[in-house]
Amino acid sequence: MKETLGREAYLERLLAAPHPGTEKVLAFYDHRVGAVCTDASLMLLPLDDHLVHRGDGVFETLKYIDGKLYQLEPHISRMQRSCKAIYLEPPCSWDEVGEIVKDVCRAGEVREGNVRILVGRGPGGFGIAPYECPVPSLYVVAYKISPKPEAIYEKGATAFRASVPAKQSYMARIKSTDYLPNMLIAREAHEKGMDFGFCFDDHGFLAEGSTENVCLVDAKGRLVIPEFTNALAGTTLLRAVELLGDEVTVMRRNVRESELYEAKEVMVVGTTLDVLPIVRYNDKPIHDVRPGPVGRRMRELLKQDLQENGIPLFG
Repeated sequence: MKETLGREAYLERLLAAPHPGTEKVLAFYDHRVGAVCTDASLMLLPLDDHLVHRGDGVFETLKYIDGKLYQLEPHISRMQRSCKAIYLEPPCSWDEVGEIVKDVCRAGEVREGNVRILVGRGPGGFGIAPYECPVPSLYVVAYKISPKPEAIYEKGATAFRASVPAKQSYMARIKSTDYLPNMLIAREAHEKGMDFGFCFDDHGFLAEGSTENVCLVDAKGRLVIPEFTNALAGTTLLRAVELLGDEVTVMRRNVRESELYEAKEVMVVGTTLDVLPIVRYNDKPIHDVRPGPVGRRMRELLKQDLQENGIPLFG
């Protein structure tokens, strides 16, 4: 029979319990406490927060490089849309959320990292009704960034068709904390020894990767972006297209799997990795099996944009 502990004894054992991953945490914020903390052993979620046991919440992930926070406004705007879609608001103003993000990044006292924002339904019970939860939750965590090695940008990565289908249109466009399908795609990639898995919708159209957008350059040199019908509209991809301007013709349309084999370039695009070339798909070569100029240019523009327009965190 398991022992029953009082408050002090339980807290002592809880703080001593294994907590893998805390070595990567730089600082965090829990709105219930209203302060930033740098002791990752105290980073705990209440079990009855519907964010935990129902996946009833949304999130965003940003990065900061060289002390500059990138794309805060687009991420906050997308989070607002996700919250609106599930009838959720943070427990403070959106302007304050943005300030908290910057405070947490600064508290970590390093110049490079990722920062995760989570807005949940809040604690209040183990049912499914949102009305159990009187106050929404807000958690912000800054943690060490894990960039891809530069060698993979020079060599290129591999991808395959995942067995997991794309999310339904309604859910795909909400960045909710329910990432079970995404996890299954990432797991399948690991099991197959591939870098990325691509999912497709019920009509056979390309959707996205586990956490990345996918795009390609066709035989005419046009950048083709799959419709966001069954995929999340990526802030990084949209910004890259904006930065390209008139340098490349851009098309938004449905993409069949066969077009990946015929493409001059295939790329995955995301917050942490920027733009990463795919040179083999389903073990077949993409064009000349080398990273192409459009993908390189997109990454170059994004890195330049961060330096020029990122929000300085440290004065």
